[in-house]
Amino acid sequence: MPTETVQKIAHPAREELELPAVLHALSDPVRLKMVAALADADGEPSCRSFDVPVTKSTCTHHFKVLREAGVIRQRQEGTRRLNTLRRDDLEARFPGLLGTILEAAATDVP
Repeated sequence: MPTETVQKIAHPAREELELPAVLHALSDPVRLKMVAALADADGEPSCRSFDVPVTKSTCTHHFKVLREAGVIRQRQEGTRRLNTLRRDDLEARFPGLLGTILEAAATDVP
């Protein structure tokens, strides 16, 4: 009987979130677009469901930066990675930051 290997995806704990890492992760326009899409999403969109103008490997890199900064949480389901915004953790560590950045990004759209 084959066994399914589940890959453990590392995420920083809430108390390990650092402001410079979060700001760096949110400073890239593609990553900011991904975070804005997650903020509006119902459920846990897969990595492939994001409409961003980059290659698959570049998209993977962007998700890794967001995950390692603690902005998103990912979980493996079969061959897909599902994504959620760590809104509660970000709000607890940096009150108002995410909302302010998303609001500014929404008004900065050409």
